[in-house]
Amino acid sequence: MRDLRFARDLRREEGVDPVAAAWFSALSASFPRGEAMFIAAVKAFREGAPPALAAEIREFVRQEVNHSREHLAFNRAVAAAGYDMREIDASVNRLVDLAMSRPPIVQLAVTIALEHFTAVFAHEFLKNPASLATGGIGDPAMWAWHSVEEIEHKGVAYDTWLHATRDWSDGKRWRVRCLLMLVVSRRFLVNRSTDALRLLEQDGITGLRAKWRLAKYLFGKPGILRRIFPSWLGYFRPGFHPWDHDDRHLIAAWEREQAAVAA
Repeated sequence: MRDLRFARDLRREEGVDPVAAAWFSALSASFPRGEAMFIAAVKAFREGAPPALAAEIREFVRQEVNHSREHLAFNRAVAAAGYDMREIDASVNRLVDLAMSRPPIVQLAVTIALEHFTAVFAHEFLKNPASLATGGIGDPAMWAWHSVEEIEHKGVAYDTWLHATRDWSDGKRWRVRCLLMLVVSRRFLVNRSTDALRLLEQDGITGLRAKWRLAKYLFGKPGILRRIFPSWLGYFRPGFHPWDHDDRHLIAAWEREQAAVAA
């Protein structure tokens, strides 16, 4: 059980990367409401699930609740560091409310798309720790812990989707999940980038300069979006499953590091 807690007292510091701070703060702002939607979407289809999947859903819910708690604390710390998060919070709430107004099966399709995003981000964060440069306004240990658990449960929502759509043809299942991934990807990238630009504006970085610096950070160096593109693209393959790429060795490596620190 990894019910961990991380640094709450965050401050703006001289010499940190404001672009990294803005991106990770924008990302974190989306998690508490988003993860609540993930939980609701998966729980809506747990009825009749095989015992193994039912147990995985229970663990998925427990982990997502803990993630939400830590990101709420992180988001409060970002606000305490002097950033106005109200407009960003309102935008996140509008988007989640829109998703939750859709039929449950659509909510689940949105969830598996976003869970794929979190899984490929998690893989990149653990494989290349430099991608976890949060700009000095966050605890990289929190993101590493979150990444480990996102990899650990990356197949749960998708297996729930397979259970929920067990009466569908393979073609219909593929079309629906791919269409929703395109919609979700556009909204995710546009809205997280918009939120990051709002935070950069509060640091006095505006206009084309802000957009250029954010694009360079996301697609140049460290280039998190550039790095995850092949894995994101894999979602569109017929017959895709999250565990086609078994990266549990990253979990084991993190656990060895934690054990060494505790020793």
